[in-house]
Amino acid sequence: MSKVFASPAAALDGLLFDGMTIMSGGFGLSGNPESLIPEIRASGVSGLTVISNNAGAEGFGLWMLLQSRQIRKMISSYVGENKLFEAQYLSGDLELELNPQGTLAERIRAGGAGIAAFYTRTGVGTVVAEGKPTEMFEGEEYVRETWLRADLAIVKAWKADTAGNLLFRKTARNFNPDMATAGKVTVAEVEEIVPEGAIDPDYVHTPGIYVDRVVLSTINEKRIEQRTVRQREPA
Repeated sequence: MSKVFASPAAALDGLLFDGMTIMSGGFGLSGNPESLIPEIRASGVSGLTVISNNAGAEGFGLWMLLQSRQIRKMISSYVGENKLFEAQYLSGDLELELNPQGTLAERIRAGGAGIAAFYTRTGVGTVVAEGKPTEMFEGEEYVRETWLRADLAIVKAWKADTAGNLLFRKTARNFNPDMATAGKVTVAEVEEIVPEGAIDPDYVHTPGIYVDRVVLSTINEKRIEQRTVRQREPA
């Protein structure tokens, strides 16, 4: 049975509701679900908890949902240059659960693997560990972190077949593969859809068993959040 939907709006039909938790792939602006995020905005759904490394950049990505005040809480690891993210948090309009980046990735991976909790040295003795159980292992203190799961995971891949097997390209293979495993429903937007079996199994990054719906991207801008250049030195 094909998992391919005709449009980003169709791929999200019946999945969105107020107060839900959404995982959104991407690192900076690389691997953002560029076509699905605008449809979430257009739906008007509100009170969202969004799990993502960051929240896009001005005018792009999850910034759009911050600007429309649809996000109630962010679970992320980086505020960065997103001035809207910063302003809403500092004004108290946005709840923020800030995670060390590796911890965030592992919490998502644990959610997909069915591991309810794990221990890590990262954050011990800092605000990150406040209110969390700790335990000693081999003379070192570890803090307990819990899994992250979501009602919906939205990811962006380079290629998919009609069975939902995904292939990511370069830096778009960031949080996307782990998030695809940790959503009750996973929707993948992709740049190319090929027939089932056209992707060599050895090259599949996310098996189709984790992916419920696939849609062809309508936006592929692939913006760069920051670009630093220098003058070429004379030979």
